[in-house]
Amino acid sequence: MPTITMPELQFGEVFANIDLLFEACGLTLALWAVALAAGLSGGLLVGLARISPRRWIAWPARGYVELFRNTPVLVQLIWFYYALPVLSGIQLPAFAAAALALSLNASAYCAEIYRGGIQSVAAGQWEAGRALGMGRLRLLRRIILPLAVRRMVPAFTNRAVELAKNTSVASIITVHELMYTARLFSSQNYIPMETFTVVAMIYFLLIYPFTLASYALERRFAAGRA
Repeated sequence: MPTITMPELQFGEVFANIDLLFEACGLTLALWAVALAAGLSGGLLVGLARISPRRWIAWPARGYVELFRNTPVLVQLIWFYYALPVLSGIQLPAFAAAALALSLNASAYCAEIYRGGIQSVAAGQWEAGRALGMGRLRLLRRIILPLAVRRMVPAFTNRAVELAKNTSVASIITVHELMYTARLFSSQNYIPMETFTVVAMIYFLLIYPFTLASYALERRFAAGRA
């Protein structure tokens, strides 16, 4: 039988240049933070529009959500970087194009989380607020949203984790984030397995603390309901 020889691993070469990957992490975290903040805030506005009784508000919001949920984020990213300048004459920097695409994509998903969370609140809570003379916006702010947010934490956690991983698509338009730097380093040194194994570990170390924090928040809300 032929002898199978295992390739010689060169993790030392990767760790000797780990500073390059750590520097790229800064851009990855910045992209994640911008898109997450914009997604949460924009998603709230779109989500409220989705449940509006006025069709001229609700229908465009639904169209927006369906457009960004049913097209790949990679296509959206490439469109904003390459197609938008053709239509508008405005060339966005690579980071801005990536942040815009990821933010709009995240806001569409967050809008549905807000919509589902708000609609899950018992009708009696709405009726109680109206009986106290509260308007729709005040009722949402004082009663409905505080109750709904507790139920939305797991969904928002999943969306934030997915968004962190989606930042890697920005490497397609040469945003020098973690994945782009890893691809460049791997091609120059011919050690893809070692490079991307380390990159996977870095992504895990970036994302897992956020997941643990969300678990703690879920437990806190659960204790508050007890």
